[in-house]
Amino acid sequence: MAVIKLAALLLAASVCLCSKHKSEKVPKLVNSQYGSLWPLPQSAQISATAFQLSRSSFQIVHAPKSSAGPRCYLLGEAFRRYFEYTFGYSKRLNKDRKQSGAGAEVSELQVLITSSEPQCDGFPSVSSDESYQLTVDQPTAVLTAPEVWGALRGLETFSQLVYKDEYGTLHINKSEIKDFPRFNHRGILLDSSRHFLPLKVILANLDAMAMNKYNVFHWHIVDDQSFPYQSSLFPELSKEGSYHPYTHVYTPADVKMVIEYARMRGIRVISEFDTPGHTQSWGLGQKGLLTPCYSGEKPSGTFGPVNPILNSTYDFMTQFFKEVSSVFPDAYIHLGGDEVDFSCWKSNPDIQKFMEQQGFGTDYSKLESYYIQRILDIVTGTKKGYMIWQEVFDNGVKLKPDTVVEVWMGNALEEELHNVTSAGYTTILSAPWYLDYISYGQDWQKYYKVEPLSFKGTDAQKKLVIGGEACLWGEFVDATNLTPRLWPRASAVAERLWSRKDVRDTDDAYSRLSQHRCRMVQRGIPAEPLYVGHCDYEYGGL
Repeated sequence: MAVIKLAALLLAASVCLCSKHKSEKVPKLVNSQYGSLWPLPQSAQISATAFQLSRSSFQIVHAPKSSAGPRCYLLGEAFRRYFEYTFGYSKRLNKDRKQSGAGAEVSELQVLITSSEPQCDGFPSVSSDESYQLTVDQPTAVLTAPEVWGALRGLETFSQLVYKDEYGTLHINKSEIKDFPRFNHRGILLDSSRHFLPLKVILANLDAMAMNKYNVFHWHIVDDQSFPYQSSLFPELSKEGSYHPYTHVYTPADVKMVIEYARMRGIRVISEFDTPGHTQSWGLGQKGLLTPCYSGEKPSGTFGPVNPILNSTYDFMTQFFKEVSSVFPDAYIHLGGDEVDFSCWKSNPDIQKFMEQQGFGTDYSKLESYYIQRILDIVTGTKKGYMIWQEVFDNGVKLKPDTVVEVWMGNALEEELHNVTSAGYTTILSAPWYLDYISYGQDWQKYYKVEPLSFKGTDAQKKLVIGGEACLWGEFVDATNLTPRLWPRASAVAERLWSRKDVRDTDDAYSRLSQHRCRMVQRGIPAEPLYVGHCDYEYGGL
């Protein structure tokens, strides 16, 4: 009897599972005219005329009139990297693409930088020029860009145009591409506090970001759970606050490596040091920094947010952010400011007395604003700009005109975008793209269909939205599952932030993204599958 019941239950479960599978809406695989290009360029004309490429004769070189020559180390390394990408990827772009011009060969890709300041030794910024033009013809293809940042994007596009036929011969079709990003800020947030992320994982994801034309690594480097950033001025912070003071920290050399590795791929590194909340790990190595919580009239032995009433707090923060501003070269630091729990402040008699002296009454958001304002002034003194989570704006803190507000809360999203931009602040959007929330099926479509400028506002307001970020918070991810959870779901966000507003065909996107995912797999990125199928080159295979 028990066996019969079990069999019935298994049958019912299988029926439910099959029904669930059938209810998933999967786009159709179509024969995209754009092959496997991702993200889709602003303008791409790909003809049926195909040319051959040979590893033995093909080369990537500086054009004779380029302002960046052989001494441009950034481009030299990119040439080597993309040569290997180009000749290592074996997936056929399109089984039905016509092959004409047989015997004709592209033997050279010339890279022409036109600006008098090519930026070979510089760092990318929000105003960097990532535009490029790519002309593929025989015997020479030409990639033209004002700055090296556009050349990096064009090299990625060139590598995506290359495919093998059924006989193993490499081809590239005659093409004319004109391209630039729709948004200047296209970021990935990774959280290295809740789980420590080994350097190898961070670097691999910087490679994947470049493959998807992302240009900002938002490094949420510390939080309540751990403080892996090794400070030169305050070594006790990581010694006491990290999971392990030797194995689970980012040394100054590690941080420098991440910054340089990112720079070589046209990616900014924006560090986030979130206060006054999310700071439990700070207090382990900096005694007196956090607020003592009280139970009745006695300290409870626990601690809350940063103590905002002590001069020692601001002395520490002044020195700490001076160090951070010298370590991270980007013009901006992310200062957080979100999710501050007021209960500990409310319990502390010294805080209560301070509130009364300041005339704050019982409005602890005013105390938070008092603290944030002083931190903003400290960071301003380092000549850095700052980014903040939306609560800082919502609480009425006085902000500099060039403040970047990150909108992350999904409720009343369009109203928030309207309010922030109507106040004149530059804005980035992350609310629709929290990739740590996972679901069964093709959730990439949900991220792909977001329109960042759907809120009501003037053209001037919408120009203040400079882009967005895909966020992967670390509660349930570490080195074992971060990369496949992130990719290719983050690729959907990448196209939304790069390509034209009217690029919304999910069938075409699905077809291109499936091939792009296989390309990432072949390049060593364990991107998870979109649906049933296979790659010619499977991960870890041949």
